[in-house]
Amino acid sequence: MRIVNKKNIFNAFFLIALVGITLWAVFKDQDVGMILRLLRGVPVGYKLICLTLVILFVCSESVIIKYLFSLLKIKVSMRECIGYSFVGFFYSCVTPSASGGQPMQMYYMKKRGIRIASSMIVLMVVTIEYKLVLVLVGMGVVIFGQSLMHSMSHGVRFFIYLGLGLNTICVWAMTMLVIYPNWVKLMAEKLYLFLIKIHIIRNKKNWLDRINNSVEIYKLAAVFMKGNGLVLFNTMMISVLQRFFLFTVTYVVYRSMGFYGDSAVRIIILQAVISVAVDMLPLPGGMGISEHLYLAIFTPIFGSDMVTTASMAMSRGYSYYALVVISGIVAFIAHLTMGRNRHVSVKNDSV
Repeated sequence: MRIVNKKNIFNAFFLIALVGITLWAVFKDQDVGMILRLLRGVPVGYKLICLTLVILFVCSESVIIKYLFSLLKIKVSMRECIGYSFVGFFYSCVTPSASGGQPMQMYYMKKRGIRIASSMIVLMVVTIEYKLVLVLVGMGVVIFGQSLMHSMSHGVRFFIYLGLGLNTICVWAMTMLVIYPNWVKLMAEKLYLFLIKIHIIRNKKNWLDRINNSVEIYKLAAVFMKGNGLVLFNTMMISVLQRFFLFTVTYVVYRSMGFYGDSAVRIIILQAVISVAVDMLPLPGGMGISEHLYLAIFTPIFGSDMVTTASMAMSRGYSYYALVVISGIVAFIAHLTMGRNRHVSVKNDSV
């Protein structure tokens, strides 16, 4: 696999165009000079805290990856796991619906001698728990935070309910793949035969082989998950902490601009519902919609369009744009250093 191909070039141009459109839409009616002055006036300490939280957000996944690989008797260094995490976040940030992260992680893991079955089990657990945190947060807000929900516009609530629904379906589907792999195999084969019948795909044996191989991996994942309940609880707690790191960036930004009226819990929950709303949308990083929802939700809190826009620029600047740049640099280094075949230490590997 080459790191530069037509698809990557298209994604890069699409991302650049989307960034341009988003920046134009956000700043076209704003006093950019005043916003820049507000941002320059933020104490350096707050900026360092934001940067630290973003790095902790990514590195938290590395802890989970290393922990799960150790249970599979696969010895990998924390440095390598950090590399896998940054690679995953970079490609998730720049591809629609975060679809490119895991395939690239598995690619580099395979280059390091880790079997696809093992890497797929680990990343499946990571993804299910990562999205499950959003589902639980979204459901908690919808069930127990109706007053908060009603304080938002109909358009904002629509995106929150849409995001919650899509994330719930995603978690449900992945869980079904693990718990009922044979049932999923039957459904996949029926769909496959239907697509052949209407000439959407050709009758090629490798499609059925691909389904069978995937089902076998899901069976292994089911065995792993059923036999490691405490492990799943521990990694779930790390996932909660991981999300907390990123959501807290907005509260740090809020305090950095001299505001104290709202609690940390309220600000963090408001940022969390934005993540719930945009996580599954087919836009890199939920770009455009994230900015729109931030301005709609936080303008009443900051009390000024200009101050809200400045806070959004700082919050999104660290939680998305800085993350893209940092993870992109690490992904490039990973391509140079992880791109060589090397067998990792594996003891009693049955996966």
